[in-house]
Amino acid sequence: MTYCCGILVRDGLVMVADTRTNAGLDNVATFRKLHVFEKKGERIMAISSAGNLSLTQSVLSTLNEGFETEDGDRETLLNAPTMFQAAQRIGRAIRHLHEIEGRVLEASDVSFDLSFLFGGQIKGGPMRLFMIYSAGNFIECTVDTPYLQIGEHKYGKPVLDRAITHDINLYDALKISLVSVDSTMRSNLSVGMPLDILIVHRDGYEAELKYRIEPGEPYFHDLRERWSAALRAAHNNIPRPPYATKT
Repeated sequence: MTYCCGILVRDGLVMVADTRTNAGLDNVATFRKLHVFEKKGERIMAISSAGNLSLTQSVLSTLNEGFETEDGDRETLLNAPTMFQAAQRIGRAIRHLHEIEGRVLEASDVSFDLSFLFGGQIKGGPMRLFMIYSAGNFIECTVDTPYLQIGEHKYGKPVLDRAITHDINLYDALKISLVSVDSTMRSNLSVGMPLDILIVHRDGYEAELKYRIEPGEPYFHDLRERWSAALRAAHNNIPRPPYATKT
């Protein structure tokens, strides 16, 4: 499994993805799940993936190679005119793969399981963030709910629900997303480090921060310890429930 999170706020976009993949307890490996497509000054797009690794890699390869058009050109993410049409191309790549592999996978009792987060901005258009499902359809992030998650999302969702708003500072959004990932890793062994992170300012058209957090990285270790201490302090400061039977 995996955990990926995208947060779209007033000032820009934050994306975080773990790198752990596993096919059983004795077959754990590291693969990059956050991929960036950019032409500096024109566009920047990022796609993170969850689900069957062979399927997600095939979709990404299709997007890199592109679809041939009737006039001999190739449609890729880097020449899509809008973010919406770029998201449609990802959906098309998923459906194309399902046509090729779906029956074979079904015959082998393997589910067609994959999902993507896709965010970024093309010059002349707004910054957008989408979640794309295994059928190729997608939903879009909104001001009311300025984040999307894929993979093992349930453990990291409560902190996002409580802390993320559209007006939050971009680097505060990164901090909260890392707390969300830490909460997930503590509860699910199928999510693990290293972590890939990306920050893009609105109308910037290039990555402001593209970084990999390795195990033992000082800031992330400190964040984990501080968050655990803060939770313990909050617990100690809340009065005990007054429900005990008096004797």
